[in-house]
This record gives sequence, C-alpha cells and structure tokens, in this order.
Amino acid sequence: MFACSPVEEPEAPAVGCICHSPAFLRLNALLEQKFSRRAFLTGAASMGAALLWPKDASAAIPAAPSGPVVFTNIKVFDGKSGRLSEGQQVFVEGNKIKAIVSSGEPAPKGAEIIDGGGRTLMPGLIDAHWHAMLAPLPMLDLMTADIGYVNLAAAAEAERTLMRGFTSIRDLAGPSFGLKRAIDSGINAGPRIWPSGAMISQSSGHGDFRFPYEVPAEPNAPLSRGETAGAGMIADGVDEVLKRSREQLMLGASQLKLAAGGGVASSFDPIDVSQYTEAEFRAAVESAENWGTYVTVHAYTPRAIQTAIRGGVRCIDHGQLMDEETAKIMADKGVWFSSQAFIKNEFSNSYPPGSANEAKQQVMYAGTDTAYGLARQYGLKTAWGTDILFNPAMTKNQGAILTTMTRWYSNDEILLMATGTNAELLAMSGPRNPYPGKIGVIEAGAYADLLLLDGDPIADIKLLADPETNLKIIMKDGRIYKDTVRG
Repeated sequence: MFACSPVEEPEAPAVGCICHSPAFLRLNALLEQKFSRRAFLTGAASMGAALLWPKDASAAIPAAPSGPVVFTNIKVFDGKSGRLSEGQQVFVEGNKIKAIVSSGEPAPKGAEIIDGGGRTLMPGLIDAHWHAMLAPLPMLDLMTADIGYVNLAAAAEAERTLMRGFTSIRDLAGPSFGLKRAIDSGINAGPRIWPSGAMISQSSGHGDFRFPYEVPAEPNAPLSRGETAGAGMIADGVDEVLKRSREQLMLGASQLKLAAGGGVASSFDPIDVSQYTEAEFRAAVESAENWGTYVTVHAYTPRAIQTAIRGGVRCIDHGQLMDEETAKIMADKGVWFSSQAFIKNEFSNSYPPGSANEAKQQVMYAGTDTAYGLARQYGLKTAWGTDILFNPAMTKNQGAILTTMTRWYSNDEILLMATGTNAELLAMSGPRNPYPGKIGVIEAGAYADLLLLDGDPIADIKLLADPETNLKIIMKDGRIYKDTVRG
C-alpha cells in the first residue's frame, strides 16, 4: 500500500522515517487487506471531508425545507408547451417536484405555502456553453495565477451564476471537476455542472495555448501551463486522442469536447483551418461511446463540421460559418447545433481593434445570421449558450445575452431553448449524466429547480436581463436560495 526507499543502515534512529515504524507497518498491512488502491483513495478523501467539513458547510447553502413546499397563485411555464398555464399549484417534496395539481386541491399536511402573487413559475435556466473556470478571470491571470486563486474566483462566480437563475450549465473546457464536487457536496453554492474537463486539441489547434518560444517541444517535454491547469490538452494522432479522451472520462467528464477548427480566442490558429482528422475524431467518439456518452466539438466552418460528423460527433458548438450543405447533413444525421448569439453589440466579447483576434471575430459575426437561418430552415436541434470567455466583466450579462436571441426566435421559443431543449442535450450524457433526474421542465418527478419571475416572460423576455430585480425566488434542488416574496 505504502512504500519508501529501503533503509540502508541496520540501526535506524528512533526519529527516522515513519514508514519503518511498527505502527505504520501494521496500518499498511491492514489497508492492503481492506482496500484496493482506488477504493482507498476515494474513501480517504471522503473521510477527510467528513472530518473537516461541518454539516452546515456554507452560509450560502440554505437548509432544506422541513416539509413539502407548495407554490400557489401562479402562472406556470413548464419548459415543454411554450405557453403559460393558470389555475395550477406546484407541490415540491424533497428535491423533486411531487405533483402539479389544480388550484382547488388542498395542500399536503404541514406544507409550506408560497403565494406567488400571480407571478410566473418556470424551470431554472440552462446555459449549454459555459466556462465556469475560464469566464471569471482574464486569460493572463488564468495562465499565471496560483490555481487556488483560480478556484476561489470560479467558486464566487458559480454562486453568482445561480443567483442569475441559471441552475444548470454544461461546462465546455476547464478544470471544473473540483468546483462541481464542492457544489454537489454543499460546500459552495452554484449550478449543476455537466463538465467536459480539458478541451482536447491538436498541436497548433484552438486548445493549444503555448507560446511560439515553446515550439518545437522536446519529445519528453513537460505539459504546458494550459495542460497542467486542465483547461486544454494537446493530443496528436489516434493513440494520443484515445489516451487524453479516456483521462477526461476518468476524471469525471459527462461528455468530451474537441477542437475541430480555428478559434477567435486562440492566437495562432486562423479561423478557417480545419483541425483533426476523421480517424482522430473517431477515436474520441469511440472512447465516449464506450462510456455511454458523446463528443461535441468547437467548429465554425463547413469542412471542420463535416469532418467531425463523419467521425461520429453528435454535437456542433458554434457553427456560425456553416453552409446549406452542412445544415442538410446535420439535419439528416440528427446532429445538435449548440450555438450562441454572436453579433456585434454591447455584450460582445470584444478584442483589441486591429488585432488578429478581432479580425477573426468579425468573420464569425458575419455568419451568425446565416447559421441561425439555416437552423430554422432545416429544423436543426438547436441549443443555446453564452460562451463567455476570459471576461469577468461580462458574466453578469448572462441573462441579457439570452434575450438577444429575439433577433432570430420568438420569446416562447427562446424560453423553451434555455429550459427543456437544453435539458435534452444534457441528457445525451446517458449513464455519465451526473444528475439523472429530469431538469428544465415543471413536471412530476423532475428536479425542483424553479424560478419565480415577476412578470410574463413570454410577453417580455427582457425580464430575464435583470435577475436581481425580477427573480423573486430561486430554488435549486428543493432549496430556496433567494426569496424576496416573503423576505
């Protein structure tokens, strides 16, 4: 179980290496009998947590209600129908929705009654392209700061994300496994996280954040800063892609993300380049499918998208430069289009004027209208996300960015996309889904992730742009994190 170098001198001093003490040897033998290495490591971590963390680990985590909770006098947007329903009550028991009943039904004995005052009860919002670790800090900090600082900044941003009404996010690059565990175990407030782990990239690809002086790398060179931090992982060839894919799955990835083409934020890959071969995509896809999940890719251009699809990829993130042939292929194969409202506006993740990054961004902006038009024309399964990156000043606009989708969709379509439709995409993780209950809908058996909104979002979706004012109650997993209705 434990080992150290052999003792060279026959008479070791009394205060020498603890590994040779009789007590340690007896403990080591006992552990070898009781546990496998993996079970021991898991158990040791759990025991340490149990000893160090108090039961009420954070003041930000509210206590679970002592009995059922009933929302009454409400309008209901259920995340499925695209309309508001009246004359209903929603019963919550534990962390699930127990039932939706008519307003005349008596409440369960001992229930806590919440009078919604005619407001709208809706599912928690879902961001299908979020970067929990990479959004809250500028790139320079992420590349140079102590990882402890990065984690603390991400934890603070996670709580703010939840308080904006986003109860679930799909994390598409970054070392969010620890943050997810802290949220799930009650140490930190935040949304449910579907983590991808490090984005897997070829050398010179969108996830290769090395500087030119680091190239060429020696055959046995250490990992780059981006790799050691878990933001991106460089892999070339089928064998390396297999290895890196399996590593992310081992760490807890609910889906894998690969870079299939050039990007805006990366400085050394033009936006028009295609990255990875069909065989390399197939290696990642087979790894994911062996674990019951799927691969999504960062891709803009037709060639990048089509190569990835031929390799078995089931979701395209971005796709702003797609053409009609590509849209037809996606529709025929049932491939998801997970995109963002990337246009030049007050919410743009802008780069310095005249920079290469800004030039690439303008090319991408120019394709957004066409991409959404093709998505509508061919009925693509369309998810929504923000993809805020390296811009802590922009994260507060998460809900406002959702409202800019009115350029292409009606209010009810946008609300469905950010709730029930995004939930369908997250469910593609199959057995790797970390939260196997239903989300994004108000129905019996779904998780009690609920928002009470002051107004009608179908009539005025911009209510979601000001969550501090308009979200009166935020419930996640049956716990009420915000309540300004009852104080």
